[in-house]
Amino acid sequence: MTTAPSITSWVRLEPRCRDVAMREAVSARVWDPLWLLARQWQVGEFEGEDTGSPVCARWRGSSATITRVHAGRAVEGQLAPQRYDAAALPLEALIERQAVRPRSPSDVTSSVRLAAESGLHFLRLLEAQATSRSYRATFVAHYGLAGPSADERVRLDAETLDYWDLMSGRVLDGRLLRDAWRAQDGQRRPLPADLEIDAGDRAEVAAAIDNWLAYDDALFSEPGNGAETWQRERMEYAFSLGAGLPEGEVALTAAEYRGGHLDWHSVDVDGALQLGATLDNAHREEVRTVMPAPVSFRGAPARRFWEFEDARVDYGLLPAGPGELPQMLLSAFATDYGNDWYVVPVDLEVGTLTRTRSLLIRDTFGVQTLIQPHNGNGTATAFSMFTLSAMQPQTGQNIAGPVPNLFYLAPSLLRSIDSTPRDEVLFLRDEMANMAWAVERLRQGRLEQRLEPAASPVAAANAGAAAQAADSSIPVYRLATNVPAHWVPLLPQRQAAPDGSLRLVRAAMLRGPDGSNAIQAARGAILGGPPLKLYDEEVPREGLRVVRSYQCTRWIGGQTVLWQALRKGVGRGEGASGLRFDDIDA
Repeated sequence: MTTAPSITSWVRLEPRCRDVAMREAVSARVWDPLWLLARQWQVGEFEGEDTGSPVCARWRGSSATITRVHAGRAVEGQLAPQRYDAAALPLEALIERQAVRPRSPSDVTSSVRLAAESGLHFLRLLEAQATSRSYRATFVAHYGLAGPSADERVRLDAETLDYWDLMSGRVLDGRLLRDAWRAQDGQRRPLPADLEIDAGDRAEVAAAIDNWLAYDDALFSEPGNGAETWQRERMEYAFSLGAGLPEGEVALTAAEYRGGHLDWHSVDVDGALQLGATLDNAHREEVRTVMPAPVSFRGAPARRFWEFEDARVDYGLLPAGPGELPQMLLSAFATDYGNDWYVVPVDLEVGTLTRTRSLLIRDTFGVQTLIQPHNGNGTATAFSMFTLSAMQPQTGQNIAGPVPNLFYLAPSLLRSIDSTPRDEVLFLRDEMANMAWAVERLRQGRLEQRLEPAASPVAAANAGAAAQAADSSIPVYRLATNVPAHWVPLLPQRQAAPDGSLRLVRAAMLRGPDGSNAIQAARGAILGGPPLKLYDEEVPREGLRVVRSYQCTRWIGGQTVLWQALRKGVGRGEGASGLRFDDIDA
């Protein structure tokens, strides 16, 4: 007996409800809930490994304040650390500041305008006091601004001489006032007896002097006792910092700071340096208990499926190359994760070194997870962020590797006001002359005005000599061609042992080879002063540019900080001075 095959077929399997209101279909009843629970148990849905959200985080760490600063390069046996308070002064101002106020009237680079205006300010403070008579003539007779000397009348420009002649004998010299009332150790000197001040007015005059000294001290931020961090042989800053953690002192050294923005990446850990910061006992244990907050930002991946993200930000369009790791990490973080990142805020004081002890997380199920600090594997290839590098103790320059679990919150500035450059020098290579030059493109005058080099007659003189030789049938011999007055030669010189380095030594040119032996030397503040022996490698083929300008900012307590700083940057390439010796124009 044969059975006919079945012709039953199904197009789709779905519940069919004959009810007009469709109440039965909408309820979506589960007819076998025990089977559904068993299937969930089999696939591990009841383990709940990723369903707990953090609700409480407790962070523990040790924090130490930077309390010691050593100006210049740290040399064993020659350390002179100074105390530093980050709340009183930003680190940029402490490191970059240069001497501004004139030290003595004999200083040929001191500002005549600043000396005169500070003296005028003292006269205003003196006249504001209720004295029995005016002492203006008395002070002018003792501390009046003297006129320019004969040598200065030859060297200075007409504008400076006119101002100096107008002010001399009429106003006070601020340089003389400071020398008379402020000792070398900073103590206030008493009034001299030869001022002939009435006994009833001595208190008012002393008050005017105290007010003027307070104004003069707070006007500029300057280094004390000549402790400047600028290294002229490198044309950059060098300094060291010290903080005492419970495990011991940690020293940070910046061997090549060019000026500008100073942050955590400007320094490296120097394990061979001790500045005595542990004696300050400025470390403390920090504990923060907070509620973690999910990370949210524009263009973040949506937490719900089938939801479109904000189209105003597209992190996938970041122009990241194969070697630009930070941009690639940012793109991956901003596009791949939605609700996996939380923020645990930890407030720290500026100018501190912090080391994490532990991080305890409690989730919504009450489970506590202890996270130990990541110490890395001690190699330079380990991934890390905001990690300081260690310096080789032998050379002090090469990087030995990262120092894990050490966060430096530098007391750096967010913004400062920069003045126009007061001095500017370009260092360049001259391959035709086989030497280097320092070109003073800008310098500050005695009235604090910007003096640019005047149109030099050098090119015209050289062209005139060549034209004369062309018109004449007799060749013209020249011992040397002329060079602009603001071009300062840098001659290579090998140093004696044990240094043995090649330096570019500042020299001077003859002011025309006419037998007068008059030289044209450097006149600006950057190149002037003591002998300059610049390392040869500091002047590459692209050149070097150094500027000096004023910086002004407002710090934590609301005080205004004004200082004068130097900046080092990339130059403008090679140059040609046209210098030739034993030349014949035929």
